[in-house]
This record gives sequence, structure tokens and C-alpha cells, in this order.
Amino acid sequence: MRLRRLPAVLLPLLLSGCLFGGDEQRPTPAPAPIRPRASGPVTLHRPTPPEIQACFTDLVREQVRYSPLPDRDYGGGCVVTDSVQLLDIGVPVAGLKAMRCPLAETFTGWVRYAVAPAAHQILGSDLVRIESFGTYACRGVIGRGEEGARTISEHALANAVDVGAFILADGRRISVTTGWRSDDPAVREFFEVIHRSACKRFKTVLGPDYNAAHHDHLHLDMGKGPFCR
Repeated sequence: MRLRRLPAVLLPLLLSGCLFGGDEQRPTPAPAPIRPRASGPVTLHRPTPPEIQACFTDLVREQVRYSPLPDRDYGGGCVVTDSVQLLDIGVPVAGLKAMRCPLAETFTGWVRYAVAPAAHQILGSDLVRIESFGTYACRGVIGRGEEGARTISEHALANAVDVGAFILADGRRISVTTGWRSDDPAVREFFEVIHRSACKRFKTVLGPDYNAAHHDHLHLDMGKGPFCR
């Protein structure tokens, strides 16, 4: 029996295995980790939303010293809008960069009305300084492998702050690393109180009980939530 000659157009498809599923499709390359634009940020020209104007007014009313920052697109999904640089909230805070105004306002309230009173009442000494690991950083989520590295972090939107330690007037440094599971019941109570308060104020609160990446700090953000751990 003679085989029927195949049309010429089908021959390349058969040879390449593309016809009848002869070969699996090549996997789609994974997106690259989030990085800022190499050429630098682009300043955005947009009106300030009314709710952010109200936030600025609230900071002034609360006698918070701050400097408004320009809206900027850093590339890679990293965009900072409606942000401020906190200059004085009553307690010095090291490491702060750009913070969206609602985050700055919430953070100020937490420090003034939760952390400072808890230090005085539970630890018996006034709060004189806070050490942070920073706010804005153009990056993905840390602690979730490659998937997290490709997921925009709230830090990349200036919508998160990481707090590592609290300095007291008597010279003690109460760090998350050593204090979260401290042998001192007063220190443990201090962290329980400020963590519980943070969960009522911020959208997401992550600490050492969440994962190993947060063993040394409290992550506080105003993104999606509520989520408290």
C-alpha cells in the first residue's frame, strides 16, 4: 500500500514535535526579583488626595514635626506616594525613611499611646529611643523564597516599618531578639501589650511567631489585612 504524501506545510510541524502534542511546551520564565529602575526614580505630578490632606492636618494637630516628600516611581513596582519624613514624634526613632502619611500617623499614635506608657508602667522606666530597621525599600517579600522575592512588599510602597529595639532611660535596651521570649516576665508582658496594641492599629503585624525572617523585629504595615501574628 502506498502512503499518501503529506502536505509540505505539515512536515516541519511533525519534525518539531509541535503537532499532536509530541513535545511539552517550554515553561514560561519566572519573573525577575523586584528591583528599582537603574536610571533612577521618576517624579510624579499628581494632586494630593483629600484624605491625605486630612492626614497632614492631623499630624500638625498632634504636634508632629515632619517634611512632606515628593511622589516618586522607582520602577519595578516600587512607588512612593503621599509620604512624609518624620522629624520629631516626641521620641527619637532611628532608621526612618519615607512613610506614607497614614502609616506615619498610626506609628506615632502607637509609640505615644502604647509603647511609651507600657515601658513606664511595666518596665518602670521611660522610653527614650526606638531603633527601627527602616521603612521604604524597593524589594519583594522576605522569608517566602522565590515567590516572595517576586511579590511586592509593603516596604516598596513606603507602607511598612520594622522595629527592632526600645531604649529606656535607665540604659536598658529591650530588643525583639532577646526580649520576645525573655526569662523576665515583665519584658514578655511589655511585648505582649505593645503587640496587642499594634494589632488593633495596623493592618498587618508580624513578629517572631510568624516566621524566622521576623525573629529580630516587628513588621508593621498599613496594607492588606487584618493579619496579626
